[in-house]
Amino acid sequence: MQQTQTKPGNVSHLLSQLNESATLAMARLSRELAQQGHPIVSLSLGEPDFNTPEFIKDAAKKALDENITHYPPVNGIPEVRKAIAEKFQRDNGLPYTADQIVVSTGAKQAIANTIYALVNPGDEVIMPSPFWVSYAEMVRLVGGIPVLLPAPVEQDFKITAAQLEKAINDKTKLIIYSSPCNPTGSVYSRSELEAFAEVILRKEELYVISDEIYEHINFSGKTASIAAIPGMMDRTITVNGVSKAFAMTGWRIGFIGAPKWIADACNKMQGQITSGANSIAQMATKAAMEADPEVIAPMIETFRKRRDLVYTLLSEIPGLKINKPEGAFYFFPDVSSYFGKRNGDDVIHNATDLSMYLLKTEHVALVTGDAFGDPNCIRISYATAEETLKEALKRIARGLATLK
Repeated sequence: MQQTQTKPGNVSHLLSQLNESATLAMARLSRELAQQGHPIVSLSLGEPDFNTPEFIKDAAKKALDENITHYPPVNGIPEVRKAIAEKFQRDNGLPYTADQIVVSTGAKQAIANTIYALVNPGDEVIMPSPFWVSYAEMVRLVGGIPVLLPAPVEQDFKITAAQLEKAINDKTKLIIYSSPCNPTGSVYSRSELEAFAEVILRKEELYVISDEIYEHINFSGKTASIAAIPGMMDRTITVNGVSKAFAMTGWRIGFIGAPKWIADACNKMQGQITSGANSIAQMATKAAMEADPEVIAPMIETFRKRRDLVYTLLSEIPGLKINKPEGAFYFFPDVSSYFGKRNGDDVIHNATDLSMYLLKTEHVALVTGDAFGDPNCIRISYATAEETLKEALKRIARGLATLK
């Protein structure tokens, strides 16, 4: 039977506006090169190299044995939402009730639900830059306007309350930030968030998405939640999940705590897109939420040691400007001193050129900072073994030394 060839059609205007996730694109390219036999060292994905703790896997097995395999409620299994609410109270001082919790297929969906629920075409959404790659794309998808507030390495990649105040106008609807931050590892202190809150509370109908997915990977102490500041509970959507701290990236569970009307709106949105998140993964999440955070202390200490190692190695490379991240598992060095340099026909104009050059010549996969709102930087994930990090940094130093 003859197979007919069909001409590719045009995707929707909406999809054509959407950029591919830079982190996923680099991971894909790395896999392709590795399959061709190239010795790739990938520092592109933000995924812990630890396995999910046994007590969490046991909870999933128990859920299977108890046949918790049917459709769950859209906003999450009641006892799971109760466990999440208790976690918010215990760890963050946030008195959310179970009906203010929505469990989603990853924190990414939780953020998308909230943006769809709150942002109208033409609304402005402020995001400190650098920011996580998907924030701006999600905002553009609903017709919102991303407003980027730059915070360079000299500011520890953190904006000031004065910057925030200057950016707010009649069109501002939402502020999105992460702390600890992806891609910089910077952490906002309680006093810094209090200064933000003072500005935010002056404008009615202005809300905040506080992305706290790296909450427990914080080397400076407990992560401050802006919702815990007086007056901010009704203005804040607190996003969290289990992917990072509990090494559960593949389980795909994130969640929000929010004012009930926002939680209800997200529930409505999710009901038309995915319905409830995986029931087995939800029961595993319940076990993670009920556990004392001390159970993951050894993993956090390992990340701290890796942070210190990479900081030392990066500090030895001429021309890089770095901060010392207080959380997450990333460095975001400013590499602009290499712009204009070349090796033969390879000319470095920007961080994207540099990322591709290091991939081609040294087989190290990084992510360009352009995707995170700062074209002067590259993101390095240190969520991998020390020997791998040493080899990668050796290659990076060697590759940069060839540029003249």
